[in-house]
Amino acid sequence: MQSKMNQLFVDQKSVHVLYAYSDMQKYMEQVLSYVQEGVLAGDYVILIENEPLYRMIYKGLNERLTEEQMKFVHRVNSFDFYFSSGSYHPPAIEAYFNKVVQPYVENNISFRSWAHVEWASMEEPLHLIEDFEKIVDGAVNQYSFPLICAYDGERMPDYLVKILMETHPYVLMEEDFIASEQYQSS
Repeated sequence: MQSKMNQLFVDQKSVHVLYAYSDMQKYMEQVLSYVQEGVLAGDYVILIENEPLYRMIYKGLNERLTEEQMKFVHRVNSFDFYFSSGSYHPPAIEAYFNKVVQPYVENNISFRSWAHVEWASMEEPLHLIEDFEKIVDGAVNQYSFPLICAYDGERMPDYLVKILMETHPYVLMEEDFIASEQYQSS
């Protein structure tokens, strides 16, 4: 499964993947493998993650990567990323993202990203996620980089699952990697 996904990253750099996780241990293994594979492939990795999980990921990466390789990992605090304007506002998130990737794009440096998408409650305006994911899908194609968007599968209502399947051309499941039949190009 990992080799199938990584081969796709080699064959076509623009890859936008939905990962709906249900088990935190498997989530950790996926993110650690993704970052390690990226670094070993010579990519910088932009890791958008919350502070508590990042501490565990950092510890795991230190066991897998050298000090020099760790310099390829750029962590972005997910709270700052998603709520930089004070609320979940797709244009503000897009501006923040563009600022983060600008040095890589301007200097023609290969990168990939992992974004852990979280929200405080189901009262959050989930329709904004559709707007955001369409923007992100366009950015993946424009800048030509792999991106995995990780969502807690237990917190995804059917409405959100439908949106995410329509905005991600690929889906990573715990044991498989498939093309989304519902994907609608932006």
